Amino acid sequence: MNKRKTRNNFRTYHRYLGFFLAGIMAMYAISGIVMIFRTTETFLVEKTVQKKVPEGLNEQQLGQTLRIKNFKIDRTEGTKSFFKEGVLDRSTGIATYQVKQLPAVLSSFTKLHKANTRQPLFYFNIFFGLSLLFFVVSAFWMFVPSTKVFKKGLWFSVGGIVLLLILLFV
Repeated sequence: MNKRKTRNNFRTYHRYLGFFLAGIMAMYAISGIVMIFRTTETFLVEKTVQKKVPEGLNEQQLGQTLRIKNFKIDRTEGTKSFFKEGVLDRSTGIATYQVKQLPAVLSSFTKLHKANTRQPLFYFNIFFGLSLLFFVVSAFWMFVPSTKVFKKGLWFSVGGIVLLLILLFV
């Protein structure tokens, strides 16, 4: 296969794979930005939760059941136990409390972004990562090497690699 045909094939694959993955790349970009703020409450919304809990739980077990970190009962008045996030009515076993979580769409985005080998979505993440590597490689076949735009592109690539090294080692 001649060089021109190879270059044209790479351009075609690069273009259509780019169109195919445009929505997915946007989702990864958005979820990446959201995950940067995961130690803040920037994108979180407050939601009221009511949950029936088993009787006889101690404070630690109650915190685990409600999935509240650093759970601590502040005070008890009659059958009601008050904690920072809400209240537990021990007579009914109903805990009513506030949680802060991402809106459903952002939560789905970050779940997909963070998929690991214990979740079937990790195959999708591998495919997406390999597609991004293809974009990196195929970008160098987009232009004829002797052209000015290709040489300028190489300088931008060197600049990007230098920036990466600075970010990694500083």
